[in-house]
Amino acid sequence: MNSFAAQTRAHVLASEIETQILDREFKPGDLIGTIDSLKARSGFARSTVAEAIRLLTDRGLAEIRPGRGGGLFATATGPMVRIRHTLLAVTDAPASVAEAVAVREALEVLIDVDAAKHRTPADIADIKKLLAKLKAAAGQGMTQFLLANWDLHDRIALISPNQTGSALYLSMTRFVREHAVTATHDDDEEPESAEDWLQVRVDTHEELVAAIISGDVDRVKIAIDKHAGLLLTE
Repeated sequence: MNSFAAQTRAHVLASEIETQILDREFKPGDLIGTIDSLKARSGFARSTVAEAIRLLTDRGLAEIRPGRGGGLFATATGPMVRIRHTLLAVTDAPASVAEAVAVREALEVLIDVDAAKHRTPADIADIKKLLAKLKAAAGQGMTQFLLANWDLHDRIALISPNQTGSALYLSMTRFVREHAVTATHDDDEEPESAEDWLQVRVDTHEELVAAIISGDVDRVKIAIDKHAGLLLTE
C-alpha cells in the first residue's frame, strides 16, 4: 500500500514537471533541479523524487547530468507542429497532423457558409454557449483554448447539410485531437504576448459566430478571411 502511494506521488510529480516542460517553463537545456531541490520543493521523499526523475527520463523529457553543476535538465519535447504562432506538441506523425490541419482549413469556407445558410435556433443557442466557453478557456491557456476552439468548430460543422464535407472536417479534427498533447504560444517567433494573441483569436471567432448567426454569407466570408491563417501550418 505504501509502495503504491509512493508510486502515485511520483507520477503526480512527474506529470507536474512534464506540464512545465511542455508549457515551455523549462526550455531544452534548462535546469529543472537537483534531487535535493526537487525534494525540498515538492515535500516528497527522496525515493519518490527519484522515481519521478526516472519517469521523466524514460519519457525523453529530461536527462540527468552528473557532477558539479549537474542535475535534471529539460530536453527536447518531442514532435512539434507549428500552427502559425502556436506550437502543438504531438505524440507522433507530425507531418500527418499538419496535413489534417490544412485539409480542415481548406473546408472552412464550405462549412461556415453552409452554417450561415442552414442554422436553426437550436444551432444558434449551441454555438453561443460554445463561444462563451471559448472566451473562458482563453484565460486558462493555449491548450484549453484550442480544445474549446475545436469544440466550437465541430458544432458549426454539424450544421452543414453536406454530409461528406462535414464528416471529413470532423474526422480531421478528431485525428489532430488524438495526436495532440499540448499547445503553447511561440514567443520566440511572435512579439505579441500569449494573452494578446489569444484575444485576437477570441475576437476573430466572436465575429465568425456573429456572422453565421446573422445569415449574411458575405459577412461570413470576410470573417473566414480573418480566421484563415490562425490554424494554417507554415
